[in-house]
Amino acid sequence: MIIPYHALQSLDTDTLNNLIKEYLFSQVEDGSFSELNQQQILAMIQQCKQALKQGELLVEYSEEDESIAIRHHKNIVNLQT
Repeated sequence: MIIPYHALQSLDTDTLNNLIKEYLFSQVEDGSFSELNQQQILAMIQQCKQALKQGELLVEYSEEDESIAIRHHKNIVNLQT
């Protein structure tokens, strides 16, 4: 199930930021985030928020394993918006 962008706006800022950080960390396999400063991470979070707003990234809730994750819209098999 796709979580609509407007529903994400009602989340606590820290909750949404942590979800985005989890997505960002999953995109980097070599651990290079440890070398980024706080400003760079905040800039990346803002870029992800913009991508969520534009529909490039989507938040998907999996009822099967009760998990939530950010995915690129091309990586969602059954896109339901």
